[in-house]
Amino acid sequence: MEKPLAEKMRPDNFEDFFGQEEICGKKSPLRRVIEKDEISSLILWGPPGSGKTTLAYIIAQKTRAYFQKFEAAGTSVVEVKKEIKKAEERRKYDNKKTIIFIDEIHRFNKAQQDILLASVEQGIIILIGATTENPSFGVISPLLSRSIVYSFKSLSPEALKKIIIRTLKTLDKNMTNKALEKIINYADGDARAALNGLEFISKSLNKKLYKEKDVLEVLEKHALRYDKKGEEHYNLISAFIKSMRDSDPSGALYWFSRMIESGEDPRFIARRIIIFASEDVGIADNQALLIAVAAARAVDQVGLPEAQINLAHAIVYLSFASKNNSAYSALLKAKEDAKKGSYPTPLHLRNAVTSFLKERGYGKDYQYAHDFKGKIKQKHFPKEIGEKKYI
Repeated sequence: MEKPLAEKMRPDNFEDFFGQEEICGKKSPLRRVIEKDEISSLILWGPPGSGKTTLAYIIAQKTRAYFQKFEAAGTSVVEVKKEIKKAEERRKYDNKKTIIFIDEIHRFNKAQQDILLASVEQGIIILIGATTENPSFGVISPLLSRSIVYSFKSLSPEALKKIIIRTLKTLDKNMTNKALEKIINYADGDARAALNGLEFISKSLNKKLYKEKDVLEVLEKHALRYDKKGEEHYNLISAFIKSMRDSDPSGALYWFSRMIESGEDPRFIARRIIIFASEDVGIADNQALLIAVAAARAVDQVGLPEAQINLAHAIVYLSFASKNNSAYSALLKAKEDAKKGSYPTPLHLRNAVTSFLKERGYGKDYQYAHDFKGKIKQKHFPKEIGEKKYI
């Protein structure tokens, strides 16, 4: 099978490895030991598409050691033991080191990780583990203490731009600045997502230059799934919701009955009622959500036709209830800011549940609200966003 574009474009040298300059820059300690082929065991921790696996592949190109990759999710204990045995033989008879790279190492359970521990301690293997999970929780403490942990960050827009431009040159394609900006936003710091999106665009459109409208059109099709024959399904639920929003219980009951008589799944209607209770009624009537959830439970416990009465009860209550969508509106504003980037959580807001995290500054200078009288002034947003007020 043809390799995915993201796999084809994976660099095998530092010159084409963009992002993570703090870790892999020209003068960084890690880069020096990699180029000298003197690395020790590493844990690479960071979000998807940030370059962890790519760095492991670069190490594979730079080292004279035997390099073996495992995907944690599909690897058995037997396979790991076999490779450790081979590593012992290489060291004994050929005086050759073995590097074992385990992608998503947090998926290895404690027993599997214990198997690695002895061989790491004895120098039989050099372990490189990549993980998207906090290593304090996903990697056993003895293994963690024998490895150097590097924290990767989501890729910056500048790094993603370089990756996309490099790929476009390989594909003999081009892209306008606005189109480039759209695909960068779509990727949200994930190089794999950017290249998967670009691959879908290149396969969908037979053209040399991609414009903003091309990217928007193709990625929308890529992301959204819908049933063209289901238009009336959405028309009825729309009319139902809008009738409740306008405080018209009669209209809401009519559209509810139309849906039930048409064979609509009552659980779908119940879910929409629960959403409406928070989206439209909101904090104007906190009982609304309780009644909506109770009606949904009645659907499961009673079933049709009797559960129609329970749903009608909730529909009439929600229609008459006062409306306040401030919580929903605030959520939308927060989501807009959240889409701007995967900015790191400020250190003072992180929970230092292990000494490893405390040493890294987690929880430093945090003010515990119960130790103060009145509202404390403490920043709760990433510095890149600045303090906000949504509600």
